[in-house]
Amino acid sequence: MSNSATVLYDAPGPRARNTYRLISVAVAVLLLGIGYLVFVALDDKGQLTSAKWNPFVESTSWTTYLIPGIRGTLVAAAVSIVLALILGAILGIGRLSDHRPIRWIAGGIVELFRSIPVLILMIFSYQLFAEYEVFKSKYLALAAVIVGLTLYNGSVIAEIVRAGINSLPKGQSEAAMALGMCKGQIMRTILLPQAVTAMLPAIISQMVVALKDSALGYLIGYVEVVRSGQQLGAFYGNYLPALIVVAIIMIALNSTLTVVATRVEKRLRSGRKGGAIPPADIGVVPAVSVPGLDITDKRL
Repeated sequence: MSNSATVLYDAPGPRARNTYRLISVAVAVLLLGIGYLVFVALDDKGQLTSAKWNPFVESTSWTTYLIPGIRGTLVAAAVSIVLALILGAILGIGRLSDHRPIRWIAGGIVELFRSIPVLILMIFSYQLFAEYEVFKSKYLALAAVIVGLTLYNGSVIAEIVRAGINSLPKGQSEAAMALGMCKGQIMRTILLPQAVTAMLPAIISQMVVALKDSALGYLIGYVEVVRSGQQLGAFYGNYLPALIVVAIIMIALNSTLTVVATRVEKRLRSGRKGGAIPPADIGVVPAVSVPGLDITDKRL
C-alpha cells in the first residue's frame, strides 16, 4: 500500500471501484427519472408556462410584494445580528467570569435559549408584547422576530466566544497577570483581539443562520420575503414560480452576506499580520570607544 493511502479504511480494489461506479450511475439515472416525472407533472398543471413568469417582469409585483419583503428580511436580520453579537459577547465573557454567580446566570441564560426553537421564541414574544401592549401593533411582529433571533443566536454566539477564548494558550493570561494586569485588561487587550479572528468563521455561519431564520416571521404575520412571495403567488396563481424566485433571492442575500463577512475576516486577519510589531534587532552591539579606557586591561 502506498504512503498516500488513508489509514482510516482500506483503499478499494478494482471490484469495489467498479461497484461504486455502477451505484453512482444508478443513482444518477434514478435522480434524472424523478426529475423528469416532476417536470411532466408540473407541465401538465401549466406551472411552467411563460404566463406564470410574466408577473416578475412587471414593476408592480416587485414594488407591491417582493421589495417590501426583502426590506423586512434585511431589517429583521440586521438588527438581530447586531444585538446577537452584543448579547453573545456579554454572555460568553460572563461564562468565563471568576465570580460563580455570574457564571451560573450567564450559563443558565445560554442553555435556556439554546434549547428553545426560534419559532417558539417568536410566538411567545409576540403574545407577550401583544398582551401587555409593549409595542404598537404595527411593530409587534418585527419586535417578536428580532427578540427570537437575538436570544437564540446570541446564546449560540456566546458559546462561540467562550470556545474561542478558551482555545488560546493559557500562558498568555498567566504572563499578563504576572505583569500586574487585571482580568478586564487581559480580556480586552490580549484575549479578545486574538479570539475574534479564530471565531469569525463560526460567527459568519451564525449570521447566515439568523438571516435564513428571519423567514419564520411569516407565521406571526411579519412581512418578509417568504410571506411576500406567498402573497404574490396567491394573487397571480403562480405559487411555484413565486417560491423559486424567493429561493433565488434568499440565496443571493445569503451569498452576499457570506462574501462581505469573509472579506471583513480576511481584512482583519491581514491587518493583524501587517500590524505586528517587528522583532527587535538583537545583533552584535557595536563597540564604543572611550578615551583612556583599555578594554584589554585585566585589572578591570
